[in-house]
Amino acid sequence: MSRSVFARRFCEAVGVASVEDLLSWRMALAKDALLRRGGSLDEIAEAVGYKSASAFSTAFSRRVGCPPSEDVQASAALTLPSE
Repeated sequence: MSRSVFARRFCEAVGVASVEDLLSWRMALAKDALLRRGGSLDEIAEAVGYKSASAFSTAFSRRVGCPPSEDVQASAALTLPSE
């Protein structure tokens, strides 16, 4: 099957482009790693398919709306119990 046929069929079946779905999945994995597993930005970037922390950080910021460090701080603040 050609790439264009796959892309069309994927979009028809799932409702989003395959590239968009992959990016969403990568960012979900990255957010989970940032919050739960820790590790360096380089390690997380590599684990979700980026060659550098810089490329990952740029993609993350574009997708999520803030850098990974800010997202972790905001998410951690939401999960901490209030005193």
